[in-house]
Amino acid sequence: MWELTVLFIAGAYVGWNIGANDAGNCIGTTVGSGLLSYRKAIILVGVFVILGALLQGHGVLETIGRGVVTTEMPVVAILTALFASGLFVTLATFFKLPVSTSQAIVGGIAGVGLATGAEVDLSTVLTIAQVWVICPILTGIIAFLLYHLVAFPLRRIRNSERVDRILKILLIGSSCYVAFALGANNLGNAVGPIANLGIDSIWLNVMGAVALALGALTFGHRVAETVGGGITALDPLSAFAAQASAAVAIHFFSLLAIPVSTSQAVVGALVGVGLVKGMRAVNRRKVIEIVAGWVATPLTAGLFSFGLYRLIMLVW
Repeated sequence: MWELTVLFIAGAYVGWNIGANDAGNCIGTTVGSGLLSYRKAIILVGVFVILGALLQGHGVLETIGRGVVTTEMPVVAILTALFASGLFVTLATFFKLPVSTSQAIVGGIAGVGLATGAEVDLSTVLTIAQVWVICPILTGIIAFLLYHLVAFPLRRIRNSERVDRILKILLIGSSCYVAFALGANNLGNAVGPIANLGIDSIWLNVMGAVALALGALTFGHRVAETVGGGITALDPLSAFAAQASAAVAIHFFSLLAIPVSTSQAVVGALVGVGLVKGMRAVNRRKVIEIVAGWVATPLTAGLFSFGLYRLIMLVW
């Protein structure tokens, strides 16, 4: 019984971290454009993250649970993977870096799986890695095209107040959609490793969903600052195009049960809308720093969880 309790606490800790780090991906652009206050935006995030996790989070949960490591691992290995990935994301959130929580948990699970001698499905890991490369490029292209597609009819409306109302509705709607997609894709990252043990209950899903929402509500403001204005200057239209593009991509891959990076999707979309104004509108130094983090995240999390598990076994 104590093992199950500790597992649930560890899963809640990872879920809290994901919510804290990815909240900025849901509302950073909305807050950064000045259309909504942080408090109002973060409440919307909490509600729709829970809805997404409970309604469509099961696919990615199965992939993380038994798709990366196909055989059951010992409880201490699951705890190690959760702790390693959770700690990594905590540090990234503290330093305001929108790292990939999906990469951290997949790297952590794969590292522990190798350390225990469990069967790691390399084809699944390779498929996930390929999607990680495709996703930000895809969202960047969609965001660039969507900006121009929406801008064309808006320019034909002469009433500026009406344009502002339309943009506000679009921006709030896209924030909710990103939060929904985040919940759908990240429930598995929070509690999927626990499902490797054959534990699959509605209460596990509820706990993971609530943990995601609490992370966004309590600690999400730090990364929101980076996403909101650290990559490119935002206006309501560019903020909408970025959020909507990211939401479509994240939701699409969630339906395919593939864990993707919300951070990658949003940052790729931000670069896409930034390019509408030219290369100089994009903070290339910030983008390079974030991309370097994406490369380092799965490798670091995997090595850390591998080494930590081996160390625990030596002193157990």
